Order: sequence, then structure tokens, then C-alpha cells
Amino acid sequence: MSRAFNFSAGPAVMPEAVLEQAASEMLDWHGSGMSVMEMSHRGKEFISIYEQAEADLRELLAVPAHFKILFMQGGGLAENAIAPLNLSHGGAMDFVLTGSWSQKSLKEAGKYGTTRLAATAQADGFTTLPAPATWQIGADSRYVHICSNETIHGVEFHELPDLKALGCDAPLVVDFSSHVASRPVDWSRVGLAFGGAQKNLGPAGLTLVIVREDLIGHALPHCPSAFDYKLVADNQSMYNTPPTYSIYIAGLVFQWLKQHGGIAAMELRNIAKAQLLYDFLDSSSLFENRVAKDCRSRMNVPFFLRDESRNDAFLAGAKAANLLQLKGHKSVGGMRASIYNAMPLEGVQALVAYMREFEKTQA
Repeated sequence: MSRAFNFSAGPAVMPEAVLEQAASEMLDWHGSGMSVMEMSHRGKEFISIYEQAEADLRELLAVPAHFKILFMQGGGLAENAIAPLNLSHGGAMDFVLTGSWSQKSLKEAGKYGTTRLAATAQADGFTTLPAPATWQIGADSRYVHICSNETIHGVEFHELPDLKALGCDAPLVVDFSSHVASRPVDWSRVGLAFGGAQKNLGPAGLTLVIVREDLIGHALPHCPSAFDYKLVADNQSMYNTPPTYSIYIAGLVFQWLKQHGGIAAMELRNIAKAQLLYDFLDSSSLFENRVAKDCRSRMNVPFFLRDESRNDAFLAGAKAANLLQLKGHKSVGGMRASIYNAMPLEGVQALVAYMREFEKTQA
């Protein structure tokens, strides 16, 4: 069977080796006589899977010992509520708006405390990032929220802001759903980072939360017990039944990342893939990317045909060439290529070759 190159924004492409291993272990995991799907989350078999996954992730992302790693559910969207339930103390929270996901975060957090707009790039159509020096952060801020990679608009913070350098003692909360494990994280600048697994780590159903220990234990009284970071941490993410199979697959992805050189090697690969695609877009007379060059995402590349009457023909040709899921998000239109860790360089090369040929035939 010939596999297509899948450019979906999430659920997204998975490493083929991971899928093959999961298939081989589907009916019988390591001689246990059970599929991982059938295991008790409290049994020794699954506990060993969980512990290995957590250890591998801590090593890969160089997570310091004073941070807790939580495997939760609900996706990044639910964390927009769970984070303020745990960190807001019912007070004020500051948000930097850089696209659709930070907009959703601001709206959701307003149910649990006072939300304030620290900065916004909306006037630029979310094609730039507001410089941290211009952010207006309140002295009473409980935390500052950013989405470090906006999946829909294709902008990325290539360096996390240093709030202390801005005179702010509030913790930084980062939604890194769509670029987690694509580059190193400067944990000295982070209070909490969260992300859904379905873009770069595994299948849908698992949510990763990495939180500094001093920030847990302060949940609002009406926070559901299953979403209280302290309870989740104290119970090794087993306070309620975790997404066991998603954790197992994510664990295989972590092992795959280690086998391929870890996060530093992934970052170099991702830079090369993104540069190949952006170089073509910048030289094209038919296609364009509208994001400022200093904040272009390495993971999600939105682009547009200058003549949008050709969109349907482009997508039909792409499908025929086994290049899938290139249609842009309905809120912004155009096209989008998501080129996560598991997308090989050959996939981007095939896309660029198709786009170059399409441009030639449309001239």
C-alpha cells in the first residue's frame, strides 16, 4: 500500500515506524496476552508504559525536576478553562492575542476571573507578533498567556518572552500544542505549558501539561477534582482513568524521537523543511505566504493562490498526487501545509515539486 503525504493540522501525520510497531503489538503487548487498549491503568503492564513515557518525555524536553508532567484529557481547548481554574486565584490574567487559539483562550478564561488584553496583532491580520516590550501587563497579573504557535494563522514565537526582563513576576502560560517537541523549551521562562498530543506527539485524546510545582495546589473551589493539577500530580495522572492507548502511542513517539537524535535534531530537520517551502513561496508568482518572515511558523504554513479561482483545481491535483489535507482553515481560507516532526523532508519536496509544476501549467 502506498501511503500519502498527509499535511493535516491535527489529528496529523504519525511516524510510520510507530504505526507499524503499534500494529504488531495490537493483540499482544510484550507477551502479556492483552492489547494495551484492554489493560487496567493500574496494572503493572500499563504502569511500566506510563513510567517509561514520562521518563522519556522529561529527558527529551529537558524538563527540570521542579516541574510536574501530567497526562490529562480534554485537549488544548479544555486547558483554556483548566489553567485559569488552577492558576487564576479568581484574579486577573493577561493575554497576548496572536491568532484564533489565543482568542479562544482569552474568551474561555473570562469565565473564571478577569481577563485583560496585554497586546494584540489583530490589526495586522495576525501576520505579525507584538514585541514583548510593548506588552501592557498588570502588576497584579496571576499569569500571562501566549499561544507560542498559532496553527491557523501560521505565526510562531521562535523565542519565548522573558517576563522577568519586562519587570513581570507573573508566570508565563504557554499553549505549545502545535510545536511541542519540534524545538527546545527554555523552562526558566515558563510557569506552565500545555498542548494536545494530536499534532506532534500522538493521537487525539491525550493532553500534556507541564507545570511548575509551586503553581499547583491553588485550584478554585469549583474546579472539578479531575482537573485539579494537585490531585492529578499526586496520583501520577491516574486520579481518573487516563487515555491509556494515547499515552502508549505517545510513548512510542518519544522513543522514535530519541532514536532520531532528539529535539535538537528535530529542530534542524524542521528548519530545513520550512525553509524549503517558504523559499518556494517567496519566489512564486502564483502562491504567497502573508506572515512576517521573522515569525513564520515552522509547523503550519498557510499560503494563498493569488488567483483564488484556481483553488479547487489546485486541491484536486494535490489529491491526485497523494498530497492530502492542504485546504486552509475555514476561518481564513486559502491553503495550509502542516509539516510536523513526522512529515519527512521528502513530503515537503513532493509538495514543492507539485506546486512548481502547477504554477508552470497555470502560467
